[in-house]
Amino acid sequence: MLLKDKLEPYRLLLASQSPRRRELMTGCGLPYEPAPKYECEEIYPDSLPAEEVPLFLSRLKSEAYPAPLGANDILLTADTVVISDGEVLGKPCDRGQAAQMLRRLSGRRHTVVSGVTLRTAGRMHTFSAESGVWFRPLSEEEIGYYLDTFAPYDKAGSYGIQEWIGYAAIEKINGSFYNVMGLPIQKVYVELEKFLQ
Repeated sequence: MLLKDKLEPYRLLLASQSPRRRELMTGCGLPYEPAPKYECEEIYPDSLPAEEVPLFLSRLKSEAYPAPLGANDILLTADTVVISDGEVLGKPCDRGQAAQMLRRLSGRRHTVVSGVTLRTAGRMHTFSAESGVWFRPLSEEEIGYYLDTFAPYDKAGSYGIQEWIGYAAIEKINGSFYNVMGLPIQKVYVELEKFLQ
């Protein structure tokens, strides 16, 4: 039986405003409902290792969900970060910070880690995926063009792999392309199957 059929008795709630995550869920054929928007202050302990930050934040988002979950509800929350030299690069606050992040990633390898939490009224399961990404060196003109044309202020590390910069500047990836987009959808599929058993 396909996962989409196994999910029929359930209501899979995607607690994300990201159009990319919604696109990936739809593309994978997973029937879901967008969860209502809610506030969650994304703060994590400074002592937390960078690779654990998205796991912590996806759990935090899950626990902050304001409505009680019904008997057949499955809540999916996710968080994605870019890690460069052990430092977490989240979403940029402004153009200056976005340019600074892209300069930092230029000509180097960085890591993208996504944390995902699946939760029902009685259970919670969290997992992560990691991808290595290599950028070729970027010129100031290219950085300016990208920021002016695509305004990537809603993206960790100030870039979207599915946009111009992904085509023109990313030399290679080790790991899931979709993880870099914001949701390791193949792993979500597999973990959801296990979660339903």
